Amino acid sequence: MARAFIGFGGNIGDTRQLITDAIVCLALRSELQILAKSCFYQSAPIEAAGDDYINAVIEIETELTPYGLLHVCQAIEQEFGRERPYSNAPRTLDLDILSFEGVIQNETELTLPHPRIIERSFVLLPLLEIAPHFFLPDLGELKTYLPKVAHQRIEKLPCRNCNCGEKAVYSQSAH
Repeated sequence: MARAFIGFGGNIGDTRQLITDAIVCLALRSELQILAKSCFYQSAPIEAAGDDYINAVIEIETELTPYGLLHVCQAIEQEFGRERPYSNAPRTLDLDILSFEGVIQNETELTLPHPRIIERSFVLLPLLEIAPHFFLPDLGELKTYLPKVAHQRIEKLPCRNCNCGEKAVYSQSAH
């Protein structure tokens, strides 16, 4: 079994519900288990137009290979109406494998860890919420990159019916 982190995002429709439903779809798969889920975050689009995005991150344990997990993520995106008319287009749902335990690769179809993991507050904040000491061999502790994304507009949304966010690493006053 390998641990992996998946980022969720979207800005079309009821994104909170879409992400929640997508997480349920993953949870129903026998080849993976969800270990942790962040709260939702609302962020301004980066290098894109459209409404604000809603984002979250989950930690899983899986028997799947990285490409097997990618296939599952892409199938869920399709189920939820994901279209790719152009780069960085608004979307109903986007699932990105952020990190897959023990795997470093730079291939056209799948780069691990995610190539922009340290450049996006909407990835770093929810990831560090559930894994505050997250470390990648080539990058070190990810929390050291928070100052570099402090200018990006993001807000942690109140959680509904969950206890996520108890280990929050972010506060509005810090940025």
